[in-house]
Amino acid sequence: MRLKDKVVVITGAGRGMGREAAVRFAAEGASVIAADVDDKAAGVVDEIRARGGKAEFVCMNVARERDCERLIGAAVAAFGGVDVLYNNAGIFPEADHSVVDTGEEVWDRVFSVNVKGVAFCAKYAVPRIIERGGGAVINVASFVALVGCSVPQDAYTASKGAVVALTKSMAVQFGPRGVRTNAICPGPIETPLLAEWLLKEPGEKAKRLNRIPMGRFGRTDDIVNLALFLASDEATWVNGAALVVDGGITSNYF
Repeated sequence: MRLKDKVVVITGAGRGMGREAAVRFAAEGASVIAADVDDKAAGVVDEIRARGGKAEFVCMNVARERDCERLIGAAVAAFGGVDVLYNNAGIFPEADHSVVDTGEEVWDRVFSVNVKGVAFCAKYAVPRIIERGGGAVINVASFVALVGCSVPQDAYTASKGAVVALTKSMAVQFGPRGVRTNAICPGPIETPLLAEWLLKEPGEKAKRLNRIPMGRFGRTDDIVNLALFLASDEATWVNGAALVVDGGITSNYF
């Protein structure tokens, strides 16, 4: 088992990539703290336990620092520490457009979850990871952090660019203490978030599929396969990377 005896904290674990990660990490021997803003992650905990795995559910909001402190405290209380933090939680409001027509409330909400949530969870998890002799922080960014888009989503784009920059800063700060920090930059993935926004519009779906050389949207396991590698001891010299998993969309000039 690739994650035997490791304690993994996963935010946004109730659906999509987070849910897939919780199940897969537990199957590889990890004790999982599945966190989300509602009780959907409680269902994945039940699933993990039914398969003989170890998991606990924490209902929390990553935008609140006290919740993040409580989350890491719950991991220590349940399983004795933290080895891996998987910052997966994120939002993409429908009202997120261009800088010229996106309101202040949208900017504040997106940055509170997508950036401050990463920072707050890391604030409390990193010291615990160091106590265990080292481990990994995995931050979910996005391919839009690396390229522009003619259909803007500027608050989300800027937040994910901030996640990449924060990842590199953390990699430099904590690498000497044995904490590897990396970012995953997914392309469009077939998750509930994408379905609510894009897949219900055939024209918008086709427009984006035409840009992906592999001819399909990503699946949750496309991302979780990489996350599993980064969480494992196989990745002990991977630090500060922003790894793109996008079917080639960022390489497509025309």
